[in-house]
Amino acid sequence: MNSTVKSLIEAEKKAELLFKEIEKQEILVPGNSEEKINSLIFDLAYDMFGIKKYWHKRIVRCGENTLYPYNENPKNLTLKKDDILFLDFGPIFEEWEADFGRTYVVGNNPLKIKLSKDIEDAWHKGKAFYDSHKEITGAQLYYYCQNLANDYGWSFGGEIAGHIIGQYPHEKLEKENKSNYIHPQNHSNMNDLNAKGEKKNWILEIHFVDRDKKIGGFFEQLMA
Repeated sequence: MNSTVKSLIEAEKKAELLFKEIEKQEILVPGNSEEKINSLIFDLAYDMFGIKKYWHKRIVRCGENTLYPYNENPKNLTLKKDDILFLDFGPIFEEWEADFGRTYVVGNNPLKIKLSKDIEDAWHKGKAFYDSHKEITGAQLYYYCQNLANDYGWSFGGEIAGHIIGQYPHEKLEKENKSNYIHPQNHSNMNDLNAKGEKKNWILEIHFVDRDKKIGGFFEQLMA
């Protein structure tokens, strides 16, 4: 394991600690708006790790907003008693980027609980598929994840299924350059080296939705 991967794993471990602490605090509670939850998490991250810098916008989505992919900016909703929400945060720890996403169910709705379990299970299947191929394109992994959604009885909600990550600022994620995304138009080998001659490190993100029921779930972390 090289030093870059070790640093990325350490950054992710801190992100995971942050998310575990979020679960213990009075943050993900009915009556809190998405904006309030976002602000409370920002303050908690600063208290725990002294960080204020994130490499992408901080996302908190609940209710029908869980249908929306990253690029959308839906209206601010308030968490309800029987609800679902997901968090997608990209904190920077000592100049190393993390990108961590989790889904939480408030209440005991069986369909929402199934969704939260399915996306985590699908993430591990997606990683196993990636690991089993020495040569695999971003398009191949994207379509595999899309088919997983159908297998579980959901639709795939993301325009992408992941992207590269690294030391801040990592290779710029230009929308026109699909080679840095797990995207249906990325036909290059994900294991090709980047512009600096280094191995690319990938984040895999799973976003399943049910547009009729107006719910979605999101699970994201490093493939390392």
